[in-house]
Amino acid sequence: MAEITEPASSASASAASSEAAAPASGSRLAEGLRAYRLIAGMWLRSTMAYRASFIMTTFGNFAVTALDFVAILLMFSRVDALGGYTLPEIAFLYGLSSTSFGLADLAIGSMDRLGRRVRDGTLDTLLVRPAPVLAQVAADRFALRRLGRVTQGMLVLGYALLALDHLHWTALKVLLMPVMLLSGCGIFCAVFVAGAAFQFVAQDASEVQNAFTYGGATLLQYPPTVFGRELVRGVTFVLPLAFVNWLPASYVLGRPFPLGLPGWTAFASPLVAVGCCALAGLAWRVGLRSYRSTGS
Repeated sequence: MAEITEPASSASASAASSEAAAPASGSRLAEGLRAYRLIAGMWLRSTMAYRASFIMTTFGNFAVTALDFVAILLMFSRVDALGGYTLPEIAFLYGLSSTSFGLADLAIGSMDRLGRRVRDGTLDTLLVRPAPVLAQVAADRFALRRLGRVTQGMLVLGYALLALDHLHWTALKVLLMPVMLLSGCGIFCAVFVAGAAFQFVAQDASEVQNAFTYGGATLLQYPPTVFGRELVRGVTFVLPLAFVNWLPASYVLGRPFPLGLPGWTAFASPLVAVGCCALAGLAWRVGLRSYRSTGS
């Protein structure tokens, strides 16, 4: 989309204030989704103009992320269990974490570019456009090649489900599977948005954001039993990444719950995802309100 070069110091502050003060109404949500669809569609058409390049980059994304699981396979060439978990059980955790994160990364992975826009002043051009800023930032440079990560995660998850043939599947466990993936995606999306909101203040904090997004996804690929109790408490009660897979997967696998938590926490992921998204939205509005433009 063409950049607008008119002075934006006063306009951006006004737009930021109106965006931050706008009520969370159904019309506002519909407007944001429409803007996201249009911008993502533009980048999608641009990508499909070079299909050979798209196929190669998607395969490259698939291959690079697959190396994570190769490292786990190498570990199990020397040990029979890791933290008391077998290879199929860790593959189950890995598949859930990688797929959930891959979906969030596909949808709004471009949020980590916000710090760069704040530094070079190009965020001002988004503020004067008649579309929600969050939708514009989220859809910016929409990269369909990130499907490689999602595909790889789903393949590992499929392997785990086939290898865990000893599990007794109930209707509740089957229903919990898509709920885990969607809730995990929502939690990771909230982390992306909250990290972007932090960049309004820090301006050069993309690596800090990545520590909680990409780092969190890597953390969840391993069982909670290999980490200290303080770390497990932190990702359960402070940054609730444990609700992506550790807690619901404990119910599916029949494993003891981390920190001795009650069994009902396995079904709390949707509520946690909604709460995280609400807090991330609040952080975004506060961060956007604090933005004062570059003055150029």
